[in-house]
Amino acid sequence: MGQRLKDKVAVVTGAGRGIGKGIALLMGEEGAKVVVNDLGGAFDGTGESKSPADEVVDEIKAKGGQAVANYDSVGSSQGGENIVKTALDSFGRLDILVNNAGILRDRMVFNTTDEEWDAVLKVHLYGTFYCTRPACRVMRNQKGGRIINFSSESGLGSLGQNNYSAAKEGIVGFTRTVARDMGKYGVTCNAIRPRAGTRMTLTEELRAATERKRAAGIVGPAGALDITSLVPEAVAPFVVYLATDQAGNINGYDFMVGGGVISLLNQPEIVRSMTKEGHWTVAEISALAPSFITAELVNPVPPAPAK
Repeated sequence: MGQRLKDKVAVVTGAGRGIGKGIALLMGEEGAKVVVNDLGGAFDGTGESKSPADEVVDEIKAKGGQAVANYDSVGSSQGGENIVKTALDSFGRLDILVNNAGILRDRMVFNTTDEEWDAVLKVHLYGTFYCTRPACRVMRNQKGGRIINFSSESGLGSLGQNNYSAAKEGIVGFTRTVARDMGKYGVTCNAIRPRAGTRMTLTEELRAATERKRAAGIVGPAGALDITSLVPEAVAPFVVYLATDQAGNINGYDFMVGGGVISLLNQPEIVRSMTKEGHWTVAEISALAPSFITAELVNPVPPAPAK
């Protein structure tokens, strides 16, 4: 491997397994000093263990790299502060933050409990903020840094994942604003929607949900996908690229990464409009919107036929 991240210090959250582990290992191979953060819980956020983070640290060190473990939860303000402090105490600086930690509590919206909603937003959306805020304070003073946030294709709409979808699409909006807040300080912030088979995406429930979507003809923007064929390690190279000095002009963007495909998603934009002097009435909208605004729009999940 090269030394594209030589002398850089990186924090990778949720780095004990899956995509995060692949990122931490590759960053170590590219010369970064890595803080491997992982609470060590189950994919639903319950439990904790030091083993996942410790094992990744051992792997990085075995390859000649430098790494330390951190076991704090990203789901608290103090946890985020502690994670960043681990980088400063261990290596004296922080150049790269990868907000990857996540959990799942899938449920149809009408069955989702307050606790299931809160738990997922706390880890994904709040956790991204809790780690980014102290990191930005450090990077602002250093006049440079890279922040890579993990969103999801599920944010574009995913059956039974209302909490996860809301959190992940919120991360994209957060990313765009952090990019604007921090760009003048030499800090970039981008988001990745990974496509990979992990313990979170290969549960029996999600396999069944994927099959139901296929059977109903419901697919994502890139079409139907056999996610089991996409290894989590394949996401890491693009993350490393975004963390390099070479990617200093890439700021506030949204990418989909999986297997051999890397895609830049378009920024939201107006597709079509209709305009008049003053305000529209319901009667005018009813007469004109079907031709000028809502023409060709298709309900992605139409009502089931009456039996």
